[in-house]
Amino acid sequence: MVVMTGSPDSFLLIQQADVLLPDGHIQQTDVQVQGGKITAIGTADATHADRIIDGQGLTLLPGVIDPQVHFREPGLEHKEDLGTATRACARGGVTSFLEMPNTKPTTASQAQLTAKLALAAQKALVNYGFFIGATGHNLDELQQAHPSPGIKIFMGSMQGELLVDEETILDAIFAQGDRLIAVHAEDQARIRERRQRFAGQTDPAIHSQIQDNQAALLATQLALRLSRKYQRRLHILHLSTAEEAELLRQDKPPWVTAEVTPQHLLLNTDAYAQIGTLAQMNPPLRSHHDNEVLWQALLDGVIDFIATDHAPHTLAEKAKGYPDSPSGMPGVETSLALMLTQAHQGRCSLQQVVQWMSTAVAQAYSIADKGRIQTGYDADLVLVDLNTKTPVLREALQTKCGWSPYEGWVLTGWPVVTLVGGQVVYDHGQFDLSVRGQALQFQS
Repeated sequence: MVVMTGSPDSFLLIQQADVLLPDGHIQQTDVQVQGGKITAIGTADATHADRIIDGQGLTLLPGVIDPQVHFREPGLEHKEDLGTATRACARGGVTSFLEMPNTKPTTASQAQLTAKLALAAQKALVNYGFFIGATGHNLDELQQAHPSPGIKIFMGSMQGELLVDEETILDAIFAQGDRLIAVHAEDQARIRERRQRFAGQTDPAIHSQIQDNQAALLATQLALRLSRKYQRRLHILHLSTAEEAELLRQDKPPWVTAEVTPQHLLLNTDAYAQIGTLAQMNPPLRSHHDNEVLWQALLDGVIDFIATDHAPHTLAEKAKGYPDSPSGMPGVETSLALMLTQAHQGRCSLQQVVQWMSTAVAQAYSIADKGRIQTGYDADLVLVDLNTKTPVLREALQTKCGWSPYEGWVLTGWPVVTLVGGQVVYDHGQFDLSVRGQALQFQS
């Protein structure tokens, strides 16, 4: 790992890359960057450039905005921290992230949010935002904490103060204020009942039966009902089932959005036999049929965008065996290459990948000046190589947990250069550890 140096005010020129423009066309041209912004697009004079990046043979895309991650700091740094996680982001072409509140302490107050923002300002190589977590006892904090993309509610799959599974409390949260609410939609009562029914079973595949499709559907139905009751902006995190996708296809209010993870598109219950507890996550992996229905919902716009739900655990923790093994898997480092590989294989287009992983996320969370390669927009950019195939190798991973469910998969579309705020943070395997991202701002 080599530390590079650069300045956000320097004049940087990306020459002759295949640039994905906002109208969807790809044009081989130059992009000028200065002061953290895209200042011009078109053939440029390189005479006064402080740095020139040769983009020939590479494709320039807006940086990925990952709207659901768990980076474990503070309190769980043995799994991941903001330094290792954002190196993984940079290598994966992720230039901004939105992080969830289930750290230790939880992010459930302005003081805790401020502390987490301060940590990120010191350590994060990419841009950052943090959800405020609902506890059922912090209604005032939920409305006032700033800056935050929204309120996170764990309706299930959670223990402790962040579990909010009583409808009366959920109703009160939906009724007050207008900030976006993002839900982990699993029905905790059904999960409890099924845990008792399947108690004593140690095959990790049973996880997908305990937290079954019905558990997800029941919670999503409740969230939609409350959202409609109060006309409240709702986002459904990591949609995982065919039933939920079909529900939204039939009845999705215009103020509701939904996301899907690459693992719920590309992995299914067959993975338990291959990688065991490394396939264990919440909500669980589903069937091949669910994969297909989710794909179609994404292609049709029923599902709006993609998030990774990056949730690392150590290999030692995963080795404890089910049900003692924790749920979650890493994802920021591989998500863009996974989806670009799908585009390469004809499952979707390059333009759709960018819409799902950048443009639509910026729109949904009202993040200004991101998600497009356009003059005046922030220079959060990634150059990818669409012509070279490289496997996912454990020894190359930057995430502290040191493993990937996609180990051995051969992917095309790996990032070659990543820019955050106009600064090169990643360049052909080298990192500039002096780069710092900025706190994201969310327009009302």
